[in-house]
This record gives sequence, structure tokens and C-alpha cells, in this order.
Amino acid sequence: MIKNIPIEKILFLDIETVPNHPTWETVSESEQKLWDKKTKHQRKEDFTASEYYVERGGIMAEFGRIICISVGMVEKNETLKIKSFSGDDELKLLQEFGEIFNSPKLRDVILCAHNGKEFDFPWIARRFLINGMQPPLPFQMFGKKPWEIPHLDTMELWKFGDYKSFVSLELLAHLFGVPTPKDDIDGSMVASIYHIEKDLPRIVNYCEKDVLTLANVFRKMRQEDILKRFE
Repeated sequence: MIKNIPIEKILFLDIETVPNHPTWETVSESEQKLWDKKTKHQRKEDFTASEYYVERGGIMAEFGRIICISVGMVEKNETLKIKSFSGDDELKLLQEFGEIFNSPKLRDVILCAHNGKEFDFPWIARRFLINGMQPPLPFQMFGKKPWEIPHLDTMELWKFGDYKSFVSLELLAHLFGVPTPKDDIDGSMVASIYHIEKDLPRIVNYCEKDVLTLANVFRKMRQEDILKRFE
């Protein structure tokens, strides 16, 4: 049962991603062809490759990059301590993020994200490899039995075996009476805020609110009181 997991061993995380290029016109011809091939069967008939890139380029790790990773851990005083790694240089961001796993405190850490098994965890692992680095140990899954993989996913926990069910973090927050993280922006706005408005701090703030919401949804699933954030 999730109530038996020591909450101080859980690293709650969320990432924000954007397309590698601000516009379709700035994508190289070779990469345009690869994008066209990969998304050909995913696009609706009335969607061109260029239109689909603007909408979905930041969803695929092969064509996007991470601009922010926010993590949070519960302190002994029942507050959530949050730290963010952000910037235009993805390599530096990932190097700094990877260093936290050298801490003895994170030796047996359990990762937790909403839809993390389908998005956050594989995205991080893939971008580490693309940047010429091995992913930190908690993201390495090869050769492990399912119960040996230290990953928690609040979406999966909510499914209770119903593999057809998709639920947003925002909806779970509403159901459990947790303050919404979407009071300023949502994920669909991140690319334009980054590439056009150049407002990375706004995105970091949004990502950190998602981590707080994630931790509180998890707490509510354990029938525990919600946490306050420790600055």
C-alpha cells in the first residue's frame, strides 16, 4: 500500500519541455523529413507536418528539450522543499540535476510524477543519453523486475487497473480539494511563453506549483493532510 511508503524517500518531480526550434522554418531540412516520417500516422489529415510541429514538437524527446525540472521532498516539519533546475543550456541543466543523486539522502529515492512513466521519466532518461550522459540510477530500468523500479505515478495509481483511463493532475487536484496549479498558465502555453515571450521564470513558477500539487494529491491518496511549501 502507498501509505506504507516512507514519504521522506519520495522525490516528487515535474518537467517542462519545448520544441528544439521556435518555428518550423528554423528546423533543418533533414530533421523536417524525420519529423514528417515519425508523425505521419499520428497527424490528422488536415494537419501538415509544420502545423503539427508547432503543436506537438515539445512532446517528443527526439525533437524537443527540457527547460525546467522541479523537484520536491517532504521535510520532517511536514513542509515541501522545492528546488528547480532551469535554463537554455539543457546539458548544464541535466548535469546539475544529475548531481543531486550523488547525495546519500537520495541513494534509495523513489521518483513520483503524474504520468511520469509515460512522459517525465523516459523524457529525462532520453535527454541524458542525447546529451552524451548516462541517466541517473533511478531512471535506469533495463534488467530490473517491475517491483524493483523505484517509480510512482499518480495517474497509474488512480487507474486501479483501468488502462483506458486518463486523468489530468488538475482534475485530481479538484477532486481532492487541492489548490489548482493552473491559475496562471497551462502546459499548452509553455512553448510560446519560452520561445516568444522569453519568460522562463514564469514557466519555472508554474512547474514548481505542479510539484506542490503532485505531492498534495499523493498525500490525499494516502488520506493525509496537504503540505505547505517551504521556500
